[in-house]
Amino acid sequence: MTHCLDEAFEFLSGLERKQYEKILYNIRKSQVELDPELFKKLSDDIWEFRTLYQGLQYRLLAFWDKTSTINTLVVSTHGFVKKRSKVPDNESKKLEKMKAYTLDQVQDKLIGKIGTPKRDIFEYELQMD
Repeated sequence: MTHCLDEAFEFLSGLERKQYEKILYNIRKSQVELDPELFKKLSDDIWEFRTLYQGLQYRLLAFWDKTSTINTLVVSTHGFVKKRSKVPDNESKKLEKMKAYTLDQVQDKLIGKIGTPKRDIFEYELQMD
């Protein structure tokens, strides 16, 4: 499962529709197919979703949240248009600051806090799988 933090969503929202659709297509494709052209490890815990579209390199930096024993979540922190071959240091540092966003926080935001009816149903369905 992939989740975009607000800053990543804002980056995507600021793009033209074709660019946005191509990036989302590549994210979906990388969830079912291991392709370093689409999702590449940059360091121990920094990854990037990669999209080349009309000569521009679009990047969404991400990390794996493996705090859950049931689900692994890829959290995309922010995006940028890459102008050179190396990822700028300030972009990697930005990800490190945003990495504190955990799977539980994402689930609280998207599904609801523990104890709410929607979250209870979600937790029950996870146990049934």
